[in-house]
Amino acid sequence: MTRYTAVMTLQSVSLTRRGETATLTLVTKKGTLGPTFWREMPAVLEELSRSRVVVVRGQDLFSAGLDLHASGAQILPVLGDPAAFKAVVDEMHAAIEGLAALPVPVIAAVHGWCIGAGLELIAAADLRLCSQDARFSLPEVKLGITADLGGLQRLPHLIGRGRTAHLALTADPIDATTAERWGLVTEVHASPEALFARADALADQLAALPPKALEGTKRTLNDGLPHRQSLDGAVAWNARHMTAEALLGALRK
Repeated sequence: MTRYTAVMTLQSVSLTRRGETATLTLVTKKGTLGPTFWREMPAVLEELSRSRVVVVRGQDLFSAGLDLHASGAQILPVLGDPAAFKAVVDEMHAAIEGLAALPVPVIAAVHGWCIGAGLELIAAADLRLCSQDARFSLPEVKLGITADLGGLQRLPHLIGRGRTAHLALTADPIDATTAERWGLVTEVHASPEALFARADALADQLAALPPKALEGTKRTLNDGLPHRQSLDGAVAWNARHMTAEALLGALRK
């Protein structure tokens, strides 16, 4: 039986640990992301940074997106005031950008609906898996909103500009099979239970690898530098962090 140890239980999320892996579970109703989530995330990110691998998942479903009812009290008074509006959204950015900036691999395990801010959240992960019942949607245009939590910036690199435009401009959802075909997810599993078991197994696989090699790989994938500079950065990272012990150990296997 898999043994999870509770580390942190807050209003919007719970954090458990299993060996070197931290699992962040969205525990609000339908996994909605509201003011409490954005406020709690700085402490959560600090704890997640101490792990070797992070898994992000939901409960009954992954996430129905931004909690519009709870967020309205913050957003409505600042409409028309760019500086005040930016201050509200900056708190949201800090959570998602902070997840993306973690130096360890982040695995998103998606079941059920993954909508709006939830989709922008998983776009900040490194690996995305889902179950067959997963559905993905970026419906902001229907609400008179331009998605502004990183989805329009990250998704073109994951699925291409044309497919991102289709999601964002039509607001039409896609199913798990389409998400895999488009490259949004790399694996589709038959059930949420199979999905979570696979996410744990993949986390174990990653946690067993040299952490600096994983961190350097993630940094290089995400550095956004021109080709030559990115190459030089990877070489410099290896020069600082590659060890004879790890290399010789791998050769003995």
